[in-house]
Amino acid sequence: MAAQGDDMGRILGIESGWGLFIVRLGMAAILIPAGYLKWFQFGVLTGVTTLFGTKYGLPVPQAFAVAAGIIELGGGILLVIGLFTRWVGLLVACEFTVAAFFVRWRLQGYMDARLEIVMLCCGLLMFLTGPGRAAIDRE
Repeated sequence: MAAQGDDMGRILGIESGWGLFIVRLGMAAILIPAGYLKWFQFGVLTGVTTLFGTKYGLPVPQAFAVAAGIIELGGGILLVIGLFTRWVGLLVACEFTVAAFFVRWRLQGYMDARLEIVMLCCGLLMFLTGPGRAAIDRE
């Protein structure tokens, strides 16, 4: 007879860590294309910096643009393989805190800040729980 706690975290026999894996891949599906566009289409040091400074009013726009590009492209790739997941989650949460509340909500309202708020929550989830299944740095 199995102990009462043996099945905790399982639904239909599926370990809850697979849910974290799906969240990781969903985050990466949003982050990687956004980071790619920042680096290779808009130009982090030109177009993105100008946008961050003039339209969004961020202080030190070049630093914010480079940080966002690195977190999104590099962090998205790290999330796919499950490496440094907690740290990437913390960086994503920090980036999307600024994006949600200082940029989107302030300039466009709550309805336009929803994706950023969800990404903030996903970043916190990764930071607090770790990568889940199918990860290099699985705990």
